[in-house]
Amino acid sequence: MAYYPITPVPAPRMTQADRWKNRDCVLRYRAFRDEVRLRKVVLRAGDSVTFHLPMPDSWCAKKKATMNGGPHLQKPDVDNLFKALADSIHEDDAHIHSISIKKIWNYSGGISVNRGAAS
Repeated sequence: MAYYPITPVPAPRMTQADRWKNRDCVLRYRAFRDEVRLRKVVLRAGDSVTFHLPMPDSWCAKKKATMNGGPHLQKPDVDNLFKALADSIHEDDAHIHSISIKKIWNYSGGISVNRGAAS
């Protein structure tokens, strides 16, 4: 298993204006892509990806302890998180034919990749 301490960010819907506009969601996405490339994240067909999403600071310690490791059932969608990750790693991710993805609550953000049988 490989763990990368990178807080996951969903892929935003971008327009032509995002080339010169500095929308926060696009800037966060670009910083995420740079971090993924800097840490040399590897993703192959058959891998299992877990997105660790940080819990809000407003939650009390008891709620954080209860939710830690539990399923994240809110936005962002898991497909948008994976799209951002796959687009950051590969120019063309058509070779990835199967992958297992989940998102969970955690004290800090991160991405873990478990190598599958097809790797």
